[in-house]
Amino acid sequence: MARPLRIEYPGAYYHVINRGNAGENIFTDEQDKEKFLEYLAKGVERFTTRIHTYCLMSNHYHLLLETPQANLSIAVQWLNVSYSVYFNKRHQRKGHLFQGRFKAILLDANEYLILLSRYIHLNPVRAKMVIHPIEYSWSSYPVFAGKRRRPDWFITETVLSYFGKEKKEATVNYKSYVEKVNMETLENPDKNMLGGFILGGAGFADWVKDKFLSKKDVEKEIPQLKKLKPKVTLTTIIQSVCDEFRCSEDQIKMKGRKDNKARAIAMYLARDLSGVSCKDMGIFFDGISGAAITMQYNQIKAEFMMNKKLGDKVANLKKQLLNI
Repeated sequence: MARPLRIEYPGAYYHVINRGNAGENIFTDEQDKEKFLEYLAKGVERFTTRIHTYCLMSNHYHLLLETPQANLSIAVQWLNVSYSVYFNKRHQRKGHLFQGRFKAILLDANEYLILLSRYIHLNPVRAKMVIHPIEYSWSSYPVFAGKRRRPDWFITETVLSYFGKEKKEATVNYKSYVEKVNMETLENPDKNMLGGFILGGAGFADWVKDKFLSKKDVEKEIPQLKKLKPKVTLTTIIQSVCDEFRCSEDQIKMKGRKDNKARAIAMYLARDLSGVSCKDMGIFFDGISGAAITMQYNQIKAEFMMNKKLGDKVANLKKQLLNI
């Protein structure tokens, strides 16, 4: 089996998951969980990592972790080894505590940080351990909700910055974002992974591939990269949107019509999947500016948050275009 791919660079964000060997518990009581958080705090100081969300379940843990110093592997390995030594000594056991190497999903924070933070905080609810996320003491949600003091080693500012300029306003909005979600339709954001280790749009995946993996032998050294899809052409994107919305290419490419949803979605997909610069996209879409492309992208992205049906339609279009 191929070793999990690790892409490390300053400022990278990861969803880190580690499970007990053979599904066994890695935490047996509160003392174990307190000790793990103690090591987590020491690791922040030792490796200058930044923890944005955490949740300790019975047989696994989740972290949203940022690495200002590009040291993911050494930081998480130190955490796992330190805790394993403690756990084995306390419980008079031998052997591996964790199941193989930890899983680390590299993510585009602008796209997925808040989605993953919500999903992680709702883990105990989905597992029917509690009814309300604030009831679970071993996640960071009570800190975000203002019910528990923030430890010095823990970061809330980054996630809350997406929900308001003032802390009080941001806290209220984040609580609503987490607590008012429909649990029956909530999906794991990790399902959108590309290549088994990247969580972000095709543009982000291409940036990672071009910057860090261009000199690698895709077939032999990194088999995961075979799953990454090439850039999607503007022509293909336009045709797909035309088919979905039953409109002509001219309706999408030509400016002037108000509330032209098909055109807005085509711009969104083009910016996300084509790899074409905003300036060149503006030329393609009847001579508008690159800034206008970015503005339209942000507007339609915000609309997905309010209109789930539209968001799902565009997500399915994206999957078809990427053949995933």
